[in-house]
Amino acid sequence: MHIPDLLIIDRIKTGTVIAGLKYYVPILFNILKMKMSNSKNSSNKLNDKSDKQSTIDNFHLLYASNHKQTYDNTYWMGVSSMKCPLDLWIYQEILFKTRPDIIIETGTNEGGTSLYLANICDLMNNGEIITIDISSPKDKPEHKRVHYVHGDTTSEKTIEKIHQLIEKMDIKSDTKIMVILDDEHSEDHVFQEIEIYGKFVTPGNYLIVEDTAMGGHPVWPELEGGPMEAVERYMKNNHDFEIDNDQEKFLLTFNPKGYLKKIN
Repeated sequence: MHIPDLLIIDRIKTGTVIAGLKYYVPILFNILKMKMSNSKNSSNKLNDKSDKQSTIDNFHLLYASNHKQTYDNTYWMGVSSMKCPLDLWIYQEILFKTRPDIIIETGTNEGGTSLYLANICDLMNNGEIITIDISSPKDKPEHKRVHYVHGDTTSEKTIEKIHQLIEKMDIKSDTKIMVILDDEHSEDHVFQEIEIYGKFVTPGNYLIVEDTAMGGHPVWPELEGGPMEAVERYMKNNHDFEIDNDQEKFLLTFNPKGYLKKIN
């Protein structure tokens, strides 16, 4: 779980500087506003909670507030992943059950999750990973199953690159495709990604919208309108996916309501 870097040079190259500023400036403003507010009232409110969900939320808040110890310090084979290990375990269970031929990931970051997915695919002897990021894929881990794409995840140019990669793969007509979204976390951007990448997902497979816990669900309340709101907005008028709450069985997840299973 992380707020992606602004990556100004890469945004200049991809023409997304204004979009980046629109995303980051409100977050910084809200962080300052919340730091100036009375934190004592917030603490009292947390202490009053006693039900199961409140216990989970309080631990999640503790986990996030100690991020340098927790998700900033989470590695797969020496490469930063910044995931909750409980979610990563769920990922391997999903991979084993559905055996996707292609996994599309938005938001490569340092490549730890891409490598993790590739290693799981090694164990199953099946699967290719296409991972997209606005930043340059320099110094990312090399693996025969991982294909890096540099670009804005929602641009037509990037989508065309993905189609071209899929066409080059030795894929059968019954190809299974899974998608994991972990790119910029503003509501509009995530909603756009869901609309675009949801079409890639094949029936019976998953579209995982990461970091739906952000935006106050319960962490990072500074982000007003994020992945959770994008999912709720999308699901109002969509009948191709259902939210699979069974994937939240370990209680703590960075992706509440974010495990979407395609049913049509």
